Amino acid sequence: MKGEQLCTGMQYNWIPLIAELRQYRREWFSRDVIAGLSVAAVQVPTAIAYAQLAGFSPEVGLYSSILPVLAYAFFGSSRQLIVGPDAATCMLIAAILAPLAASSQANYATLSAAMALISGALMLIGGALSLGFIVNFFALPILIGFLNGIALSIIAGQLGKFLGIVIESRDFLPSLIELAGHLNRVHWPTLAAGAATLAGLIAIRRTIPNAPASLIALAAVAGAAYALGAGSYGVKLVGEVPSGLPSLGLPGIGYSAVQTLAFDAVGLVIVSFTSGMLTARSFAARNGYEIDANQEMKALGIANAMSGLSGGFAITGADSRTAVNDSVGGKTQLVSVVAATATAAVAMFLAAPLGQLPLAALAAVLLYSAWGLLDLGAYRYLRAIDRFEFRLAVLTTFGVLTVGVLRGVVIAIMLAILNVLIKIYRPQDAVLGLVPGLDGYNDVALDPKSETVAGVIIYRFEGPLLFFNSDYFKSRVRSLVRSASSPVRAFVMSVESITQMDVTAVQAMSDIHAELKAKGIRLLIARPKLYMRKYGEMSGLSERLGRENIFPSIRAAVDAIAPQDAHEGSASERGGSGDHSYRSYFEQQEQKAKDDPTSSNS
Repeated sequence: MKGEQLCTGMQYNWIPLIAELRQYRREWFSRDVIAGLSVAAVQVPTAIAYAQLAGFSPEVGLYSSILPVLAYAFFGSSRQLIVGPDAATCMLIAAILAPLAASSQANYATLSAAMALISGALMLIGGALSLGFIVNFFALPILIGFLNGIALSIIAGQLGKFLGIVIESRDFLPSLIELAGHLNRVHWPTLAAGAATLAGLIAIRRTIPNAPASLIALAAVAGAAYALGAGSYGVKLVGEVPSGLPSLGLPGIGYSAVQTLAFDAVGLVIVSFTSGMLTARSFAARNGYEIDANQEMKALGIANAMSGLSGGFAITGADSRTAVNDSVGGKTQLVSVVAATATAAVAMFLAAPLGQLPLAALAAVLLYSAWGLLDLGAYRYLRAIDRFEFRLAVLTTFGVLTVGVLRGVVIAIMLAILNVLIKIYRPQDAVLGLVPGLDGYNDVALDPKSETVAGVIIYRFEGPLLFFNSDYFKSRVRSLVRSASSPVRAFVMSVESITQMDVTAVQAMSDIHAELKAKGIRLLIARPKLYMRKYGEMSGLSERLGRENIFPSIRAAVDAIAPQDAHEGSASERGGSGDHSYRSYFEQQEQKAKDDPTSSNS
């Protein structure tokens, strides 16, 4: 019985859909079916467009939207997230694989499938090792800069197809320069097909917001292209699309190719997992539930592995299709099951009509999607809050557009980590005193009328005290003593904000104690954390400082210096003077132990 319960629990942990179906309500079924069909209506044209963006034939986009979507339905913890081809992921795939494929479409597709499989394996390993927390390292400025860079790259890359101009350059600025030099070669029938699609998308979005705009616009343009014989006017079409379902198999690449792809796959994993998690979290919060980051990493890993095995490419959470699911009222991941089934039906029975799509129409879909992805207002938001994070976002965008998607993101992440290290190296600190209207001792910078205690410096170091900022800590203490307006007789250090310490920090504290003592200045410690006792006792720092100089509060430390003039009010008004140091506390505990030998933990 216990074994059966354990197996059932493992099934629920690994396959959340089983738990959802056990609690399934009959009235949800119609909503899930309608939502699934609505998602498929958006997914099919989008998958074909993104396949073109990444450099694949149309059926590869459909293959990436069947088994991966079905796999995520079983293993994902999000009830709304729809996975599939994504603009950022496709751009990253193209940037990674284009130099490796040696202009061979077959080799390109094989490498892409292998990349998806390797990425899936890395995510599965990461999920098993509880590495889902890495999503928190993709800072908002980096994400803003990355998505804006991707959006601008897509726009630059699709303008040539939209206008019917062949552009050789792949990079952002060179492609725009080349395009500008060939504007006299615009192919007007191609431009007409693209413009009609773009106008249709805009009109449908404005008049019928919940309608599958891409499907309607592309269907209309494909019908018109077939009726008018657009191919005879030089308009490039998608062409023949093989019908049927994908076959499963391992991509045949050698060990050296796996080694080459493995490093780039790490970057792809970070981008795709982070993108999917941000979408999943936002919709989970909107619907009042939480998701499991580690389970999501496993689910996306399985979905990517299935995409690789079925000849597709790497996928992630798709925000537009997830929004469609949520707006229609999908309740569970049964929506993904319906969407995958509908997409498979299209691949089997409707491949021929897909071949009539003008490439300019797909370019219009991508231009429209990229424009929606572009968020220039976010730069103004960041600039108003933090100049460094504004610069980080701009630099990320610039990096994506110049040195490439993966390198640009890596540089931005390294700069973000460097910024964190700088903030830890030089954390905020404060001189404390009596601030009008506030109880206790607070930062004197809060009010120009604040007063410090005569002859006493009360200092708070607001960050971890470690080997790389110990010298900075000592320099700040020396600077405060040196710049004091009156002779200093005591230095009270509030250590409540020091979250971590190491041996170097203990030595720094000892050095400061020795320097202050040599100048006749008493060092007092206030509000020490419990973990500091280990360092203080084992290093002998507590004995050097003296337990009579360690206090549970700043007030007790100041009272111990000179109760008669430490701050306004007599000792009796404050509840009595006396020894409130940790020495007195430990002496009382030791006396209690002697008086009552049965007491423990004295």
